[in-house]
Amino acid sequence: MAEPVPAAGPGLGLGARLSFAAGHFLNDLCASLWFTYLLLYLHAVLRYPRGPAGGLLLAGQAADGLCTPLLGLQADRAAGCGPCGRRKAWHLAGTTCVLLSFPFIFNPCLGCDENTPQWAAFIYYLPFIVIFQFGWAATQISHLSLIPELATSDHEKVELTAFRYAFTVMANITVYGLAWLLLNFQVDQPDLTEHLGPQDIPTFRNLSLIVVGLGAVFSLIFHLGTKEKPYPPSLPPQLEESTSLLPKEPASPPRPLLVWKDWLREPAFYQVAMLYMSTRLIVNLSQTYIAMYLTNSLLLPKKYIATIPLVMYVSGFLSSFLMKPVNKWIGRNLTYFVGMLGILAFASWVALAKQMGAEIYGAAALLGAGSATILVTSLSMTADLIGTNTRSSAFVYGAMSFTDKMANGLAVMVIQNLHPCPTELCCHDCISFYRWVMVFVTGGIAVAAVTSLCCIMVWPIRIRYRAVCLRGLSGTGPPYGATESGEGRSRSGTVN
Repeated sequence: MAEPVPAAGPGLGLGARLSFAAGHFLNDLCASLWFTYLLLYLHAVLRYPRGPAGGLLLAGQAADGLCTPLLGLQADRAAGCGPCGRRKAWHLAGTTCVLLSFPFIFNPCLGCDENTPQWAAFIYYLPFIVIFQFGWAATQISHLSLIPELATSDHEKVELTAFRYAFTVMANITVYGLAWLLLNFQVDQPDLTEHLGPQDIPTFRNLSLIVVGLGAVFSLIFHLGTKEKPYPPSLPPQLEESTSLLPKEPASPPRPLLVWKDWLREPAFYQVAMLYMSTRLIVNLSQTYIAMYLTNSLLLPKKYIATIPLVMYVSGFLSSFLMKPVNKWIGRNLTYFVGMLGILAFASWVALAKQMGAEIYGAAALLGAGSATILVTSLSMTADLIGTNTRSSAFVYGAMSFTDKMANGLAVMVIQNLHPCPTELCCHDCISFYRWVMVFVTGGIAVAAVTSLCCIMVWPIRIRYRAVCLRGLSGTGPPYGATESGEGRSRSGTVN
């Protein structure tokens, strides 16, 4: 069965690109708050033990990871709802779930006090986290799967991805800027303002409410300004008097329709998945534990949990504008490698320097620029893998996200269980523990990412179309992509 491809039209205008990028702003705001401050909020503000805190984050990542590929499959099959296309309909449903659930996560348990059992608080937060992660996954997959449908060339895909990441960085800058303002302008209990504690509960509650309000506005801009291309329905041909009864010879071989089972047989699918998972592990784990590193290893005041991540994302924002020319100049693979050099430089700096003063800003700038570069490039490689197979693009993005969510949740749980302190409050051993966590989650995973990159450089990303699908279409002739010498067949004579 041939896959109909929407005709390529003129490139997207600036307004259309900006409105598209705004569609993930709510997700980015919530993700920034989730990854950077959830463990810190549960540990230092609510005095929640390490194990249950890590369990809540793992439950959220597992729910997101399990929902993502299933949502990808369903989004590829959906027909849309009213004025919304199949992608925007799922985006609207996901946005609604996020708006209704996220404020409860950064608020104390309703009806709980100091005598409330830990398991009761865990059960209270769990449904809100699951609903939030379901909505977050639906919004992410529907938004990512719009890129191959809206873009008409590889450079436009890179540009849309760069715009999208620029809004991601703007969202993080917004969250950290608001956190800095709320933490620095507290007037109550001035003797406790240098360190986090229960007095900071209103700060995180107000921050979550502001995040939800801003994200709702940007989601509205996305739905008003982004026009999803209608997907041509598969209708039988209508015969007329002038229609020839004999089929015409096709001008070019049709492309097979790739479904989710076909992707699982493609080696390039696993190559890109490994690279994407490694990239997300570096970005998300460094974001999760940077605040712990600042407060427990470097013993810095709590205002630094806003200023240092802010420096990271300002440098990432600036580097995102270089993605398109750098990709044109040196290509995808070398661009990713340049970003990885920044990550390795940060890991080396943290490993060699036991204490940091003002130089922490330089290290944060390296980490931010490197993270932005590898994230944008890995997303572009995923779009390259999909190519014109946009019918199943949501499944591909869902599968990629599944690997990274499950790996992130398990990694956090391992780190939490390796914590050296016997109680929920940190002890002297935390000073070295979080330092080495930052070294290994950046430098150690970077080695795995570079290994995946080398595999892609040796075996470039390429889809091996199923010749059996094409035989069902044409009935004669060699498989698509095969030569008369037999390329495209295995040694046993079966189709690859």
